[in-house]
Amino acid sequence: MFKSSLSILPLFFSVFIGAQGGMWLPLDLKNQNEKEMKSLGLKLKATDIYNPDKPSIKDAICQFNGGCTGEIISPQGLLLTNHHCGFEEIQSHSTLEHNYVDDGFWAATQKEELPCPDATAMFVRRMEDVTITVLKGISNDMGERERQSMIDQNIKDLRGRTRLQKGEDILIRAFYEGNKYYMFITVTYKDVRLVGAPPSAIGKFGADTDNWVWPRHTGDFSMFRVYMSPDSLPAAYSEKNIPLIPRHFLPISIKGVEEGDFTMVYGFPGRTTEYLPAVAVKQMSDVLNPARVGVRDQALKIMDGYMRRDPSVKIAYVAKQSSIANAWKKWLGEMQGLKKYNAYEKKKAFEVDFLSRVKNSVDLNYKYGNLLDRMEVQYANIEQYARARDYYLEVFVRNTEIMALIANLNGWIDSYTKSGTPGFAAKIGSTRETLKGFYKDYRPEVDQDIFAALTEIFAKNVPAEWGGTTVKTAADAKGGYKGFAEHVFQNSALTDEKRAMALLEKSPADIASALEKDPAVVFWRAVTKDFDATISPKIREIQPVITSMQRQYMAAQMEVFKEKRFFPDANSTLRLTYGQVKAFRPKDAVIYDYRTYLDGVMEKYIPGDYEFDVPKKLITLYQTKDYGRYASKDGRMPVAFLGSNHTTGGNSGSPALDGKGNLVGLNFDRVWEGTMSDVNYDPAICRNIMVDIRYVLFIVDKYAGATRLINEMKIIK
Repeated sequence: MFKSSLSILPLFFSVFIGAQGGMWLPLDLKNQNEKEMKSLGLKLKATDIYNPDKPSIKDAICQFNGGCTGEIISPQGLLLTNHHCGFEEIQSHSTLEHNYVDDGFWAATQKEELPCPDATAMFVRRMEDVTITVLKGISNDMGERERQSMIDQNIKDLRGRTRLQKGEDILIRAFYEGNKYYMFITVTYKDVRLVGAPPSAIGKFGADTDNWVWPRHTGDFSMFRVYMSPDSLPAAYSEKNIPLIPRHFLPISIKGVEEGDFTMVYGFPGRTTEYLPAVAVKQMSDVLNPARVGVRDQALKIMDGYMRRDPSVKIAYVAKQSSIANAWKKWLGEMQGLKKYNAYEKKKAFEVDFLSRVKNSVDLNYKYGNLLDRMEVQYANIEQYARARDYYLEVFVRNTEIMALIANLNGWIDSYTKSGTPGFAAKIGSTRETLKGFYKDYRPEVDQDIFAALTEIFAKNVPAEWGGTTVKTAADAKGGYKGFAEHVFQNSALTDEKRAMALLEKSPADIASALEKDPAVVFWRAVTKDFDATISPKIREIQPVITSMQRQYMAAQMEVFKEKRFFPDANSTLRLTYGQVKAFRPKDAVIYDYRTYLDGVMEKYIPGDYEFDVPKKLITLYQTKDYGRYASKDGRMPVAFLGSNHTTGGNSGSPALDGKGNLVGLNFDRVWEGTMSDVNYDPAICRNIMVDIRYVLFIVDKYAGATRLINEMKIIK
């Protein structure tokens, strides 16, 4: 294994020391974390958690669908993850006749488990520090483009000479802002089937109101099964495939947790930026997040209104709405938390210490003396362009469906003009399939209202010469934003499935001609032309400079603060974070307990409510206290608990493990006050939220009667 000059250096902020902050690479646990973990209650060795040569806990952990985490909980490949992580699969199998979203789903046998063609489960076989190899030939005076080109070539060469077993693949990622690189050898299974999911009244209980909030009472889990070919290799769906025989699966403890108990969360956290300068944190909280939140706030209000009025719209849009709302509420909490808990001021204080140390060293002062000043200038330069970019992305790529569709199809539409009939005609079939998938859950009346509201926001907030005038002029020509939206949606072939499919039956020349004149396409291109001419070039000019400075600043922090440990920011690779079951005080005179119970579900119960309805059977189980062996010592039914584990998006579905490696909970959220932890982890206030595994088993066993699944598991009393 290669060692770089930056390997095994200490923790960033002093608040992390002894506070269990950080998302640690499993292969470095023995050197960096094992001693501290044992002092908190770990009973295992680091090699029990990660071992490239023998079965270990990491072999039970997978990245589910590329954006969440799952874990194997039986010797037959049974996979546990969050309800919201499996929601697209649950929703895709749902109809008004078989409404698995509202009613839940439980396969009675393995033959009844439902194939999910797009679902994947990726496991990590081993990882290796390859910094020296990847950065070979790199010098500090290289430009970003030249540097990246050489890195890409080095990675290509490394891939070419790395020996793999059948079914294995290679993932190489940058760490510490590109100062280090690690290689992951992975195996991805593509036959994943839906096994069970509770109704949304359990799996999504509290919905948007409770999202990112404590106390929480959501049974946020679903179950799948991973299948492999008869020769034990990853394979596409086939009736001949057999359940995965895992290298390791997680035993489940129903002993329960108490405050102060050691916990560790193992998974694939998505993205954090813990090492930004103060100016970047201020820009995020004061400028960028407010823009994103404002756009999504309007989109969600419109979507929610339609979903409450029409059950068919609810089925079609529930996954989309959940995805949009999740980021919206997270950004809202993040910007409030950064301000309330003085993240900017803390960063400035850290920078004062940093500069004091730098100025006291001739060498450090030469390298880093004016670095923060230069970063201030560049963040000021990019601010107005970054804000306009976010408005463009939120309005024309992320939250208006017809615009997002055109963004996806534009390359194909353009290909007729650029390369003629052959290439264009060859993709008509795949485009038809793309459109079929799009229209399955598309309601033009919903999108039309969102389009009208969001284009108005764009015109009011983006400078005239950067696209604001283009949008306003188009709207004024049709009597306003609602009139313009009506014109586009009534006359575009792409806003109506029948018109779109009829168009694709015509000749390639006629299809291309019609799309070139289509009002939705014409409008998207006009706005995008403004973006490409004014905003995008400045982003491309300034961002590489900031990227280079951030890489230098990361290296500087590690060089200046040699007494501290540094964990790498999350980047969707396998990490372990550890902490304790812990209550917290969000504000004066308010104390939140560390655990919630089924009693709280009933306290929130509102019959027939979109977010707080409760299934009749669950009410009966509560009234009769029929909890089986899953009740706590006092006879109550635990639902969720808090921990000080440092988590983020991507950790959804991650197992919460006790000191012996037993599954005790399922990570699914963070508290509202701690959403800032992606930028400013504070152990006093940041908490992750986990479903108590006893509640999961209670729902599977007593509510769903899926005892065949319980019988697969290794349950420790």
